[in-house]
Amino acid sequence: MSSWIRWHGPAMARLWGFCWLVVGFWRAALACPTSCKCSASRIWCSDPSPGIVAFPRLEPNSADSENITEIFIANQKRLEIINEDDIEAYVGLRNLTIVDSGLKFVAHKAFLKNSNLQHINFTRNKLTSLSRKHFRHLDLSELILVGNPFTCSCDIMWIKTFQEAKSSPDTEDLYCLNESSKNIPLANLQIPNCGLPSANLAAPNLTVEEGKSITLSCSVAGDPVPNMYWDVGNLVSKHMNETSHTQGSLRITNISSDDSGKQISCVAENLVGEDQDSVNLTVHFAPTITFLESPTSDHHWCIPFTVKGNPKPALQWFYNGAILNESKYICTKIHVTNHTEYHGCLQLDNPTHMNNGDYTLIAKNEYGKDEKQISAHFMGWPGIDDGANPNYPDVIYEDYGTAANDVGDTTNRSNEIPSTDVTDKTGREHLSVYAVVVIASVVGFCLLVMLFLLKLARHSKFGMKGFVLFHKIPLDG
Repeated sequence: MSSWIRWHGPAMARLWGFCWLVVGFWRAALACPTSCKCSASRIWCSDPSPGIVAFPRLEPNSADSENITEIFIANQKRLEIINEDDIEAYVGLRNLTIVDSGLKFVAHKAFLKNSNLQHINFTRNKLTSLSRKHFRHLDLSELILVGNPFTCSCDIMWIKTFQEAKSSPDTEDLYCLNESSKNIPLANLQIPNCGLPSANLAAPNLTVEEGKSITLSCSVAGDPVPNMYWDVGNLVSKHMNETSHTQGSLRITNISSDDSGKQISCVAENLVGEDQDSVNLTVHFAPTITFLESPTSDHHWCIPFTVKGNPKPALQWFYNGAILNESKYICTKIHVTNHTEYHGCLQLDNPTHMNNGDYTLIAKNEYGKDEKQISAHFMGWPGIDDGANPNYPDVIYEDYGTAANDVGDTTNRSNEIPSTDVTDKTGREHLSVYAVVVIASVVGFCLLVMLFLLKLARHSKFGMKGFVLFHKIPLDG
């Protein structure tokens, strides 16, 4: 029995962990290509005999491909080609190294599905040309191409531009062969009619009202002649473009407020590289209160809200139909601003039953306004059991302080409503009145008692005096 308990404790957990580890390595070994070694996240093929003749692939339908982050290949003289579908299964790949091998050709779409690639090392292979189209969608931090017999042409000028942009010391070690089979340092390479393109975007006033339309124009130049395209990101509004050689236009119709702040770019691209010109779209629209909820308590009581609008809307609160007079005890706070969206709350410090009621928020700018109402209950009236509202306890919160309201002046001093300081003041005044009445009553009662005693004492005194005089009258025979 003790043995059974012992093996169902931590020892059993360790045993199961070891078994799963063995199974994992066994599965990886089964899926691993011949002449390579594999782990859960890495594939390396460095044994030249017998070597590999194609890019290593794991077995079909293997879930392990998605977990591979590094592939290292070395001394594989018979590996010459990377095809379009060779690497697509390795979607998590970050580091790719192929060195001292026979690599001659890389398909244009070979890395199309490897958006996580950051480091590529193709040192000492047989590459004579390499297009930038292989890497245009990647955010590479390192590309090492030293030791390849590149042919001097405009096709490889992008490598020079890339290395210069990365300030890489490998630029000095890159060479290409000219027509005379002479090694030319890539840093000194000059190719006629081979330069970076340029893009120039012409746009009218890019501040537009919601629902309107706008047209942007773009012109590109360069040699070789660049291709032009528009990068509109995740633009919501309906749009269409027309391009003709080095000119293009983009028309955006029925512009949505959701596109305010979006960037629109005109891109020119050729063999050497690309250039782009960008503008930001500003959309003006009427305010909308997208969220207004019952009060919640934290450090203070808060009536939370979210308002969208551009230009920035002015906010005004009403309490039971009258303008709410804001103070340091009741005020509007904006906690998060997201371009044209404002998240905040009406903050109340120690509200009482005097603050129960209907609160209305009005948001307004030059394009229109919106309003919403919420009923708030903080506590019951004194002496009345408020068991139906357990979520609003009578608590006192410390004042931790928050940022000042940045959405306009919402204070109107002409119409005050009861707030925390007014309620306290009223309570103190009531107590003072009660105290004065009680004291006056006691003093009056005491005076009446004293007067009664004095009168009683006076009557008693006269009675004794009469009695004495009567007994002192002499008797005459």
